[in-house]
Amino acid sequence: MGKISINLKEGTLEKEKKEVVIGIDLGTTNSLIAYVKDGTPLLLEKETIVPSVIYFDEESNAHVGSYAKSLLEQPNPNTIYSVKRLLGRSYKDLDNNELSLGYKIIDTPEDELVKVEVNGKYYSPIELSSIILKKLKNLAEKELNTVVSKAVITVPAYFNDSQRQATRDAGKLAGLNILRIINEPTAAALAYGFKANDGKKNIAVYDFGGGTFDVSILTIEDGIFEVLATHGDTHLGGDDVDFALVNHWISNSEIEKKTDTVAKFKNIAEKCKMHYSQNKEDFIYSENNLALSLTLGKYKELINPILARTIESCNKALVDSGLQKSDIDDVVLVGGSTRIKEIKEVLHSFFNKAPNDTLNPDEVVALGAAIEADILAGNRTDML
Repeated sequence: MGKISINLKEGTLEKEKKEVVIGIDLGTTNSLIAYVKDGTPLLLEKETIVPSVIYFDEESNAHVGSYAKSLLEQPNPNTIYSVKRLLGRSYKDLDNNELSLGYKIIDTPEDELVKVEVNGKYYSPIELSSIILKKLKNLAEKELNTVVSKAVITVPAYFNDSQRQATRDAGKLAGLNILRIINEPTAAALAYGFKANDGKKNIAVYDFGGGTFDVSILTIEDGIFEVLATHGDTHLGGDDVDFALVNHWISNSEIEKKTDTVAKFKNIAEKCKMHYSQNKEDFIYSENNLALSLTLGKYKELINPILARTIESCNKALVDSGLQKSDIDDVVLVGGSTRIKEIKEVLHSFFNKAPNDTLNPDEVVALGAAIEADILAGNRTDML
């Protein structure tokens, strides 16, 4: 039984307010917070999407979000982004793209996890992630006008134990009690509300984020979610599409491949992706003494090998699940990178059905995390 409070002024009994447990999508590119109000999952209104970027000023104060991201236009080693790709990993685990992120990643002894150097100080990816989580916690407390101490955080299905523990440790460091680490595809399925009241459903969740990719095959019956198979790659994401464009531009120009050049070009590559998600005309970028361009044909040629790797994973997950393509009832898109038009085309071709993108792919994981948080808070019992 919940506690009862007495309102002496009104002479009435009041039920104690329910504790808010938030859901957090800690993303490579952006992070989001959601919570459940009156049974409905909602995102924060004031700062719905927070770029997962940290800028350290000269006094080593950390600034998280849009302001920090704006500084990537003129990159410097004090602006840290794509931290999620470093979580729970040692230096030898990193690929060339990750080693060219534009800030100082320190080569540590083989078994040690990487560190990032800023202003002569050393930070682990756990500490950097906790700075982002602390910002999210503060935003939630400010908007909801209550103390927030409990959360559910999502991770890619393909995260290993070390990466999951690093995420949990980052939450603890940010002052959060992490009730559960939940896989992003499971959260997405929760958000879509596949409650199988109309019988059994098989769902393929295609999750292409900024730094990681995975595809999961779930079966849902009587509100119970079961993951049949997962396949993916923690070294593959929208970042890699960016790097494909960046490397093309650098190799076809006189510009030297420096870390600050890579960071600036990566920002332009994001603009190029957004351009081709809505237009067919050639992409042209011109600013100061810098001019870059890319035809639609060349763009497709550069990104096709990456998309082919994701389809290979789809095939492997399908084989592992024991299902046929015709058994899949819905293909759900997750992650901002799924806005790339060519992804929908290759998925339609592979599964022989149009992907379901009725929910915002950026928001769907956070909303699902909020539903899971609501379940753990004991407020709903219709899903497991």
